[in-house]
Amino acid sequence: AHENTGLQAQSPPEEQNYGATAAHVRQDPFMSVSSNGPAKRDYLIAAVLCYANLINFMDWFIVPGILLDIQKYFKLSDGGTGLLQTVFILCYMLAAPVFGYLGDRYSRKIILGAGIFFWSAVTLGSSFISELYYSIFFLSRGLVGIGTASFSTIAPTIIADLFGEEKRTTVLSIFYIFIPVGSGLGYVLAAGMAGVTGDWHWAFRITPCMGGLALVLLILLVPHRIQRRTAAHRALSISGTIRIAAEKPGVQRTAKNSWCQDVVSLAKNCSFVWSSLGLTAMAFVTGALGMWIPLFLYRAQVVQGIVSPCLQEPCNSSN
Repeated sequence: AHENTGLQAQSPPEEQNYGATAAHVRQDPFMSVSSNGPAKRDYLIAAVLCYANLINFMDWFIVPGILLDIQKYFKLSDGGTGLLQTVFILCYMLAAPVFGYLGDRYSRKIILGAGIFFWSAVTLGSSFISELYYSIFFLSRGLVGIGTASFSTIAPTIIADLFGEEKRTTVLSIFYIFIPVGSGLGYVLAAGMAGVTGDWHWAFRITPCMGGLALVLLILLVPHRIQRRTAAHRALSISGTIRIAAEKPGVQRTAKNSWCQDVVSLAKNCSFVWSSLGLTAMAFVTGALGMWIPLFLYRAQVVQGIVSPCLQEPCNSSN
């Protein structure tokens, strides 16, 4: 089968899958069923995605790592400083469903590559913004959020297709380990570059170089089509009903569920709803602590006389 290298639909409209409720049981040449275990190349693809996820969250937490320097440079209040992360999260939140929709229908490799290139380019460009154009710096963080959403939404679906049920959870858990690891390295990179160079802008010039390497690896190693490693096309609907058409030779069925029907089905799935609410609460707490705790510790030390107030950059970011 010829690989589709362009950003074009994977199947005709009448055969389109809509979300998890779709049960398209006809085997097509691009999504073949295999009973074999994952090959070495599958693990290599997963490693590339893990590396990109690491950079993704390093870039996310560069700002908190040098928050005091950024606040001094742009002469921002605490409210204005907090708006940096708010703009990032809002753009991320609004863009994620869009990329989820596109990822179901178009080439995921192209979307991933475009996202990595976009957020790397914007991050690099933001390092050259002067203190007079702080509004452009805010805009750049929002654009980084859009690029980040493209990767975080689509990369796990590739891993899910590469690995069967016996290995999928393990590989996904390794993929998600790089969220806290990347976040921690984001602090280290930001504070370290600010301390070594004496200029916090250099913190925004390292991850784009790492992103360029991730883009090259993605182009060379990740195919345009991923073979699904499942024993059979037994598609589970969101409500938990098993479609058994694939088990009956000669039977072909296609469930044409609309996007609204998928959402209604999700809303009735208590496990999904409560898991999502729990993750939202956890992200709210860890996001707030990750953003403000270094600055809080610094101010507490100034009050106690442990450190001197920062009057000019670079400020002490050891916290």
